[in-house]
Amino acid sequence: MKNKNGVMCVNAIIEKITEQIQEGIYPGASLALYRNGQWSEHYLGLADPEKGEPVEADLVYDLASVSKVVGVATICAFLYTKGELALDRPFKEFYPRFAHEKTTIRELLTHTSGLDPFIPNRDKFNAQELKAALNSLTVLDDKTFHYTDVNFLLLGFMLEELYGEDLDKLFEGKIFKPWAMQKTSFGPVASAVPTVRGVKAGVVHDPKARVLGQHAGSAGLFSTLEDLQIFLEHYLQDEFAEKLSQNFASEPGKTRSLAWNLEGKWLDHTGYTGTFIMYNRAEQKAAIFLSNRTYEKDERAQWILDRNELMDLIRKEW
Repeated sequence: MKNKNGVMCVNAIIEKITEQIQEGIYPGASLALYRNGQWSEHYLGLADPEKGEPVEADLVYDLASVSKVVGVATICAFLYTKGELALDRPFKEFYPRFAHEKTTIRELLTHTSGLDPFIPNRDKFNAQELKAALNSLTVLDDKTFHYTDVNFLLLGFMLEELYGEDLDKLFEGKIFKPWAMQKTSFGPVASAVPTVRGVKAGVVHDPKARVLGQHAGSAGLFSTLEDLQIFLEHYLQDEFAEKLSQNFASEPGKTRSLAWNLEGKWLDHTGYTGTFIMYNRAEQKAAIFLSNRTYEKDERAQWILDRNELMDLIRKEW
């Protein structure tokens, strides 16, 4: 491929990532791009600046909120496809410990639940106390799109209730083992790209997921470029994902699939630590971007602008 649909497009994306590394937005990145039935992999910058270690193949990253689609959302999609998850039924029917009668599965999956994520003294809670607080969150009148981790923490509790298993066992049995994703698991993990300078590598960055461990449906998974390629190929090809490329949100405004952000034909999900995955089933294209952008600094508002610039470029060029 040496035309606009091939090498030149890849070069534009690589140039943007190189520029962002030079600007200190993140120290390095692992990138995979998919089209015409093939993946191309690219490794740029440093994985561990303190040790001078370069980004290379097989590195393990903290996925942060990309965990939502890798775990909970995938099992919910399986259930929905089989007609076993009625989106507009009250969530409490599936998870009786939840305090509210009217919140629906659809609202949680599309971040339109109106749940107030604020939990006083959250950092002092153990796992049991945090779970109890999540079960009794306040529901606000505003049901427009508000992205928050609490929706997927609750959906994770629901799946544990439905199957009688912790999420780590559930994900392993339903997704990772059948799909041969051998390097995807909950943290902490023995070896990973360091997420914050001075913090031991392999420790989960997200505070709620760190407390809840294998019960966290919102974050906490670690994975590799290779495993996520396997993961996205199933979304590109399998029957369960055939009808996901549409808007499931009942409220006007932000278009959402089940868990995924929807931009035209592209579905994507991002993670706080500097990760995102995206795919276009209609055109059989996909992209995976893994970084540790929180290593030196945490300028979230600016990161969103920089990240969106890169994602927009991939949608346009790839």
